[in-house]
Amino acid sequence: MEQSQIAGKLLSKIDSPDDLKKLSTLDLIQVSNELRQFIIDVVCEHPGHFGASLGVVELSVALHYVFNTPYDQIVWDVGHQAYGHKILTGRRDQFHTNRRLNGITGFPNRFESVYDAFGVGHSSTSISAAFGLAVASKKKNE
Repeated sequence: MEQSQIAGKLLSKIDSPDDLKKLSTLDLIQVSNELRQFIIDVVCEHPGHFGASLGVVELSVALHYVFNTPYDQIVWDVGHQAYGHKILTGRRDQFHTNRRLNGITGFPNRFESVYDAFGVGHSSTSISAAFGLAVASKKKNE
């Protein structure tokens, strides 16, 4: 089955954060529910680490709804938190290839998407990465 076919009614229309921003704030509850179910459905068929991403579904939706990504950069502490982020930033239809040969990576990857600010793998790198990004922005007067 096509990945877009198992995505819910609203999620199937989101190919970027700009699409997400066209929705009402009340629709974000449904998007979050559909995103959570999509992650579960795909990861049950194509194994991956989904606990961390399920815990930040609403946060992922809210961050992309409120901030101007990719200009406003999101730094994830654990790469596996970023599954929802990947789906909301144009990789929904490729998500079933997550962590597979020639597929998308299991972690944010700057070479994969402009929405991935930092190539995080495992935890405890986010503070130093965010600090580095903040210093760079300050030096650029941004």
